[in-house]
Amino acid sequence: MADTPESEDTAPVPDERVEPLPPTPAPARKSRRKWLLLPLSLVLLPILIFALWSWVTLGYVYAEGDRAGFMQKLSRKGWLCKTWEGELAMVNLPGSVTPQIFHFTVRNDSIAHILQQHLGKQVSITYEEHRGIPTSCFGETSYFVTNVRTLGR
Repeated sequence: MADTPESEDTAPVPDERVEPLPPTPAPARKSRRKWLLLPLSLVLLPILIFALWSWVTLGYVYAEGDRAGFMQKLSRKGWLCKTWEGELAMVNLPGSVTPQIFHFTVRNDSIAHILQQHLGKQVSITYEEHRGIPTSCFGETSYFVTNVRTLGR
């Protein structure tokens, strides 16, 4: 087979130059990215889960209803997150000695100001219950007042 001539396709052309391959990236950079990605994901993943859980629990209404009674207390509370917290002394049934107290949270400042004007008066409040709220920063209770009406004079 040494006598067979080489074909023209496989014969090397002396005038062509072979380009060198580009250098491969250093593997240390990839490992550095992994070490940066791990702490970043350990920080961002819980924040993302917390934000998603808060959005779901504050957006989903478990129950809604009305309560009537005498507006007893309304205060703005909190160390970092200030929320309006109130108490409604519900009308007693005949024979009952102590009033039943309904604790609630107000998100809207305009509703809180209306409630402040009607302290000691009989009111009817409309509320929504949001269960599973992850922190008390949104309110101390799970009952959020959405509307208020005065009763009587």
